[in-house]
Amino acid sequence: MAAKAKKQDVADEPEGLEGTTSRIRAVVERSEPDDDASVIEQIRAVQEGLKAKDRKELAEAALTKYFRSEILKPYQAELIKLQQHLERTHRKAIILFDGRDASGKGGTIRRVVRYMNEKRYRVIALGKPTEIQRSELHMKRYIENFPHAGEIVLFDRSWYNRALVEPVMGFCSKAQYRRFMNKVVGYEERIIEDNRTSLIKLYFSVSKKEQSLRFDRRKNDPLRQWKLSEVDLQAQELWDDFTKMKYKLLKKTHTSATPWFIIRSDDKALARLETIKLILSQIKYAGRSRTLDFTPNPEIVIRGDRELKIMQKQKRKLGKFIR
Repeated sequence: MAAKAKKQDVADEPEGLEGTTSRIRAVVERSEPDDDASVIEQIRAVQEGLKAKDRKELAEAALTKYFRSEILKPYQAELIKLQQHLERTHRKAIILFDGRDASGKGGTIRRVVRYMNEKRYRVIALGKPTEIQRSELHMKRYIENFPHAGEIVLFDRSWYNRALVEPVMGFCSKAQYRRFMNKVVGYEERIIEDNRTSLIKLYFSVSKKEQSLRFDRRKNDPLRQWKLSEVDLQAQELWDDFTKMKYKLLKKTHTSATPWFIIRSDDKALARLETIKLILSQIKYAGRSRTLDFTPNPEIVIRGDRELKIMQKQKRKLGKFIR
C-alpha cells in the first residue's frame, strides 16, 4: 500500500467518519443483543439482526478504523529508527504537546509512542505544583524530567502552561507571567546549545465547535469523564481569552531556533499522521525511508510565523481572533 497516496485518502474522508468506535457501538445497540449471552452469541445475534444500512455502516466504520491504523504504521516504524539512532548517538529529544483542551494531544502522544522501546522514552504529564514547587523556579520541575542521553521525553502540556492556562485561570500573577515570557526563549536556547538536544514545540488547535462536541462526549461517557477538569469546564466560556494568550505566545516565543508548529486537529486521525511526519522531518536519523513522503500537509501543520499572519488577518477582517 503506497504511503504517498494515503495523505489524500485521509484528508478526503467524508464527514461523519470521526469516532468509528462510537459508530460501531450505535449499530450494535440498535440490534439489541442480550447482555447476558456469551460474546460469540452476541456477535451472531448482531449479524442476524443487521439491516442492509447497518451492514454498510458497520463495514465502513470498521474499515475506516483499520485503514487509519495501517496508514500510521510505516511512519511509526520510522519512529523506531529515530529512537534507535538517538540511542546509538547519545542524542536527546524533547517534544512539547501544548494547546487547547480536548485538542487531541493525548491521543497523538499514544500513537507516537505505540511501538517505541518503553525503556528509551518517557511521557511526562505533571499535575498541579506542590507548595514547595511553587516557591521554586517555574522551569525546575520540568528540567528535572529532561531526557538522558539516547532518550525522548514527550511533555503532555509543558512549561508553557505559564503562558496559556495559568494567566487565563488566574493561577499565576501578572509579574510571574511577564518574567516567564521574557526568559523562556533564553532557557530554550540553552537547552539546545549543546547541539545534541532537539526541541520540538507543538500547539494543537481545535475549533470551538469541535471542542464543544468533544466535551459533550466526555460528559456522557463514563470512561472519559475523568478527563473533564476545572479548566475544561470553563474552556468554551474563556475561548477568546485563551486565543489572545495563544497570539501573545506565538509573537513572543516563536523563533527561528525554537519555532512553534500549529497542528490543526479537528480531524484527529489526520492530525496524528501529520504530527508523526513532522517529528520525523525535524530530527535527522540514519536509515530514513526513501519511499515515504515526510512532507507535512500545510493545511494541518502550520509554522508559528504563518499562524500569526493568519490570526492577524482574522483580526483585521472580523475584529477578533477565531482560534
